[in-house]
Amino acid sequence: MKRFLLVFFLSISLFSSAQNVTTLKNALASANQEHKNILLYFSGSDWCSPCVKFKKTFINDDIFKTYSEQNLIVLNADFPRQKKNALSKEQVTENELLAEKYNPNGYFPLIILFDENGKEINKWEKLPSESVSEFIAKLK
Repeated sequence: MKRFLLVFFLSISLFSSAQNVTTLKNALASANQEHKNILLYFSGSDWCSPCVKFKKTFINDDIFKTYSEQNLIVLNADFPRQKKNALSKEQVTENELLAEKYNPNGYFPLIILFDENGKEINKWEKLPSESVSEFIAKLK
């Protein structure tokens, strides 16, 4: 039983760390180590309806989750406006730096696919019009 619990908690820890990438530096390190692409998406989680739809329709979709867990490091640069959704100062700074470099025109949502070395592969400057399956095919 103790061994099961140890394995269970280690699994949760590994899963959590893989899903909680909050900086591009960490995303690049993970992507390089795991040989995965990086999906960076800019969102306004509490004011941008296409951003909310992207998260609901794509990011939270079971098929997409399965694909992304095996093939992607997902990084969200969020810009919430409501005080109750405020991010840490460090995260705000990180997201602003990402926006300066990759989203100077302020597109929301903006989705960028990078290879494991940080080279841009593809970009969507609006909510993708494809189905989840079609979007995954483009990510491949």
